[in-house]
Amino acid sequence: MIQDVAAKRYAEAAYLIARQDGTEAVWSEGLTALAGLGTEEAQVFLQDSRVPAQRKAELLESALRGIDPLVLNLGRLLLRRKKTVIAPQIREAFQELVDAANGITHATVTSAVTLSQDELRAVTDKLSGMTGGTVVVQSRVDESIVGGLVVQMGDRLIDGSTRSRLQALKRRLAGAER
Repeated sequence: MIQDVAAKRYAEAAYLIARQDGTEAVWSEGLTALAGLGTEEAQVFLQDSRVPAQRKAELLESALRGIDPLVLNLGRLLLRRKKTVIAPQIREAFQELVDAANGITHATVTSAVTLSQDELRAVTDKLSGMTGGTVVVQSRVDESIVGGLVVQMGDRLIDGSTRSRLQALKRRLAGAER
């Protein structure tokens, strides 16, 4: 999940360059390699102030050997700004932009219990009908919603959970007592 605003901005800039040059696949491959620097092990090394900048740059260069020079430059920029930790988010945001250009929407569906394949297919079909395109659904379980579904598609949130309905009922009842 993309949480850093900077990751989205870097991804948008990368996508504009890739689209202009017709190199979306090259960028996608390069950003996947760059995302490898977002692992916990790599971050311990890259964030350690005792490690000289030259050694960090060498790690970056070896990890991105053979990758498009523009992607390598992005990696150098992230290293210089101490932002390599957001590399996986940049890759994810870039992929979402590529998918959006191809009519594919990503959705996270949260339910109180694990959805069966048939239920997941029905939700996917319903969301595809709502968007008019292809929807790729990622399913999560959160027992605290009690029942129903919570759907997150980009900036759009559809909360059909029992928990939210109970909270709304509680607010209405509290307002009626006055």
